[in-house]
Amino acid sequence: MKRRIKHVTVLGSGIMGSGIAAHFANIGVEVSLLDIVPFELTEAEQKKGLTKDDKAVRNRIASENFEKLKKASPALLYSPKFADRIKVGNFDDDLPKIKNTDWIIEVVVERLDIKKSVYEKIEQFRKPGTLISSNTSGIPIHFLTEGRSDDFKHYFAGTHFFNPVRYLPLLEIIPTNDTAPEVIDFYMSYGAKFLGKTTVLAKDTPAFIANRIGVFSMMDLLHNVQKLGLTVSEVDKLTGPVIGRPKSATFRTADVVGLDTLVMVANGVRQSGAETNNFNDVFALPDYIQKMVDNKWLGSKTQQGFYKKVKSADGKSEIHGLNLETLEYELQGKSSFPTLELTKNIDKPIDRFKVLIGGKDKAGELYRKSLGALFAYVSHKVPEISDEVYKIDDAMRAGFGWENGPFEIWDAVGVQKGIELAKDAGYEVSDWVKNVETFYKVNDEGQSIFVDKNSGEYNKIPGQDAFIILDNIRKNKTLWSNSGASIEDLGDGIINFEIRSKMNSLGGEVLDGLNRAIDLAEKEYDGLVIGNQGTNFSVGANLAMILMMAIEQDWDDLNMAIAYFQKSMMRVRYSSIPVVVAPHGMTLGGGCEMTMHADRVVAAAETYIGLVETGVGVIPGGGGTKELTLRTSREFHSDDVKNNRLREAFMNIAMGKVATSAYEAYDMGILEKGKDIVSVSKNRQIAEAKKIAKLLAEQGYTQPIEQKVKVLGKDALGMFYVGTDQMLTGNFISAHDKKIADKLANVMVGGNLSEPTIVTEQYLLNLERETFLQLCGERKTLERIQYMLQNGKPLRN
Repeated sequence: MKRRIKHVTVLGSGIMGSGIAAHFANIGVEVSLLDIVPFELTEAEQKKGLTKDDKAVRNRIASENFEKLKKASPALLYSPKFADRIKVGNFDDDLPKIKNTDWIIEVVVERLDIKKSVYEKIEQFRKPGTLISSNTSGIPIHFLTEGRSDDFKHYFAGTHFFNPVRYLPLLEIIPTNDTAPEVIDFYMSYGAKFLGKTTVLAKDTPAFIANRIGVFSMMDLLHNVQKLGLTVSEVDKLTGPVIGRPKSATFRTADVVGLDTLVMVANGVRQSGAETNNFNDVFALPDYIQKMVDNKWLGSKTQQGFYKKVKSADGKSEIHGLNLETLEYELQGKSSFPTLELTKNIDKPIDRFKVLIGGKDKAGELYRKSLGALFAYVSHKVPEISDEVYKIDDAMRAGFGWENGPFEIWDAVGVQKGIELAKDAGYEVSDWVKNVETFYKVNDEGQSIFVDKNSGEYNKIPGQDAFIILDNIRKNKTLWSNSGASIEDLGDGIINFEIRSKMNSLGGEVLDGLNRAIDLAEKEYDGLVIGNQGTNFSVGANLAMILMMAIEQDWDDLNMAIAYFQKSMMRVRYSSIPVVVAPHGMTLGGGCEMTMHADRVVAAAETYIGLVETGVGVIPGGGGTKELTLRTSREFHSDDVKNNRLREAFMNIAMGKVATSAYEAYDMGILEKGKDIVSVSKNRQIAEAKKIAKLLAEQGYTQPIEQKVKVLGKDALGMFYVGTDQMLTGNFISAHDKKIADKLANVMVGGNLSEPTIVTEQYLLNLERETFLQLCGERKTLERIQYMLQNGKPLRN
């Protein structure tokens, strides 16, 4: 029988409970978010004359956490509208309603006695066959079901989400011996397919997989820091993006998560008696960590941890780091490591490790010690916490934001070299590793295979049939490539155009590749997907090229470059084959324009998309201004609608608004409802785009006819000028911002037209290009572009 999830009840409305509730709401599920009834009235409630019997009082804890959920930054909801899918309540009044829910998720305080008492109440009302799970991160799962009914045990498992739930894709599924196999299969498949999670089947061992490995790695680092005499800021520089880890690196991550949480997991593992060899000593707290806990320097939640915001003598805010020797906060100086300089021209973090471990400075020593300990540790965790190496790597990528898991990194430096690093760090690897040539390979079908610990044979990583991994097929399926792009054969008559330039920016080499891909698809294939699996889809046009042409006043070449860009976007729209674009991550400027010109879009839920060109002093010049004007004109049913819709589109461009999710992009008109779809799983995105391209071709795709656009002329222009005048007067924008906005408005109303007129797309493209060129001639625009190139963010002045 197919199990459908229409309603979920989350018990516990704290940070994790709220995050889980929000994510189920994100995918269209109705949620009841319940918490305890407060013990006492607040002073505000007393002043209002409320009693403990009033609903507002009884639901207060869940209601207050629900309000925090709605205001969270970064947002927990894909769209503020999705908050309507969540209803709050309390355990005493609303627990009986769980008889009508499909899945009960317990997220109460991490105490076994409290959890057991909640389960006792649940059994009074739960309908047999209802899913029941716990989000515990530390309590052994088998303890939780003691004394429960056979039906409860049959449908129970640990479902360990990671915080923030929306952004960290790991979901560990931890069954007990009593969990039914079909229930395990459901949790695994639902988490992957509907919640967009990397679901990892974990054993019921202390801290499960990700926290066990992640906390070991962090604790090992905490011990090494003092030995090497490194500062907290130096360690964060060495353990962040340079090795494919989050920007928060080590100590900032500890501050965000909370030092108390780190200590709880470390103590839990140490006290469990699960560790062998000398690994248990790593989980012992260094003296300075114990002192920080005693002082309640726990990180962000207490306003100080490894870092603290302080006021300088001149009243400015500064971030000071903790001196681990003196336990005093001090301004951290800039640090430089020769080892890091050697990796500057190596784009992929995975390719840097071979260089990093050879460093002759403190950085090289830290990498050798840390990686040696990590390699040894994970070798002994197979099969203790996982029977397969890929599950450990999956967990670290999805739960801790590592770009590469420990076994992938080990492969990158070489298995034998990793064994040497472990020995030099004072550890022995597990015997099974000593005969391994490599942990991973790619088979002839372009699928990843992993070494089996027991047999030494290689097995296919399951679940790959649902997605396409471009890294795996590139070697054998590449049809063409240049320095910024490549074309791969996805099979079944569909090819993929992949942007591979630095930061996936759109320059001449990328546009040449795009046109070549369309030519090839039109001649020999059925359809084209435009997609990549980098961190971001595209950050937009190559600003350095634009700046160079503008400084040299090479207006003819710049005009031709913009015209070529526009022509390329129009080919995406008006080719004879279906084109499906798969944006994800940052999809800005030209990346957004490319997306908007597709026949269909398969956007990752985490797509941050927008026309941001005004931030560098120009307007969208690759068809973006034209396209939003065209889409808006379809909704011109009355004068009020005309003005409101055009004003909304204008403001989105003028303010450089970026959607915070693909769902918000619908509201902005960048994605089109009923045509474009959202994939909650980034892993499945290319495969889904391929399916849609194939379906369009099979349905008899016909090349579209160029559309006409209704523009409103000078009558509407006055409306925009009044608005920009008011914003300038109110000091909301600068004089240059007003100039950009006014020129944008002029394009969107059709230029110098005295009345509403039907024009061609090319008419608007010409206006757009002319305006782009004019603004490139402004000194302030050149300053903004230079600032953007130097600082990675737009300048507003």
